[in-house]
Amino acid sequence: MPAKPLLEFNDCGIYCAAGDFYIDPWRPVKSAVITHAHSDHAKWGHDNYLAHSLSREVLLYRLGEISLETMDYGKTVVKNGVTISFFPAGHILGSAQVRVEYKGEVWVVSGDYKLEDDQVCQPFEPVKCHSFISECTFGLPVYSWRPQQEIFDSMNNWWRQNIEEGRTTVLVGYSLGKAQRILQGLDLSIGRVYTHGVIENTNEALRRNGVQLSETTRVTPDTNKDEMRRGLILCPPSSVGTPWMRKFYPYSFGYCSGWMALRGAKRRRAADRGFVLSDHADWNGLISAIQATGCETVYLTHGYTAPFSRYLSETGYDAHEAHTIYGGDEASELDQDPVKLVNEEGEVIGAEENIDSMEALAVDSATPLKQPLTDSEKSAALKKAKKAGGAL
Repeated sequence: MPAKPLLEFNDCGIYCAAGDFYIDPWRPVKSAVITHAHSDHAKWGHDNYLAHSLSREVLLYRLGEISLETMDYGKTVVKNGVTISFFPAGHILGSAQVRVEYKGEVWVVSGDYKLEDDQVCQPFEPVKCHSFISECTFGLPVYSWRPQQEIFDSMNNWWRQNIEEGRTTVLVGYSLGKAQRILQGLDLSIGRVYTHGVIENTNEALRRNGVQLSETTRVTPDTNKDEMRRGLILCPPSSVGTPWMRKFYPYSFGYCSGWMALRGAKRRRAADRGFVLSDHADWNGLISAIQATGCETVYLTHGYTAPFSRYLSETGYDAHEAHTIYGGDEASELDQDPVKLVNEEGEVIGAEENIDSMEALAVDSATPLKQPLTDSEKSAALKKAKKAGGAL
């Protein structure tokens, strides 16, 4: 009878039976180890949480009063003889790969990650292991990122042009991670950065955690619209098309996402400009990260799992698809607080209903199509994708 794997997938998440804990569980459990504070990885309802130190204040803001233990990169805790340690994932502030060791066997759970040093969070650090559980959000060769400085140069030039033409500059990025990366890459000699309440609340939580961020100004009903026209307004995806955004008219609206790499994504989001800026690894980054671990076995948790798994198998890896509910932030463009509902100033206005977002995740994480298709063309494309194993 084969030995039971150190980590396994069940209906609650990634489980370590030897240590009796879960990593990024999506249903309430007794002991949860969290890779980062995005809502698809950090759910409400667990008895005890363990996360990186820089996730502390954001988790408390998003989840309320929880039993939370934190530790820094390279430190260890031992649960029932199983050693747990955190290593930088490079995804967002506080993101961590989780290294799990028991009786000489080493597994690493990547969470979400990217390889480019964004100068905001600690860069990705490869961790040697026998088995690697990896995301593959952008696991197709078409996804190949340009250096971020090129993206920021384009962004700053667009901002200057908008000022010259008398338009307000509105830039969209999810509130934890992307917003802070954008903020630190902007040329603040151009003007002031204004923030939607949800983003400003997140910034304040990070500042309480000791993170140094550039100055921002919260948008309120009293904020001077003429002054904002010379500035840049950062807002989350949930604000697109709302009365809150329309009150800045005339404006030029830009969207920051890895999905902007494909034609059609910008049109579907009605954006004037699309900036290809992702906090996930691209095709080459995924391959480089996996190779650097020296692993033999790879489990792919979300993204283009079918085509990427086939590629890895063809290059000598023991590769498997794992069915999980991960795929939030950039993968689904959902940007809702997992516990609270807030208004445009970031004030709590009520408790969120306990809903299952699986259908939304499944729809929004589908392959971005290059051109708008008719219903019959979509049906034919889906049939073709199923026959090919999921690749479009």
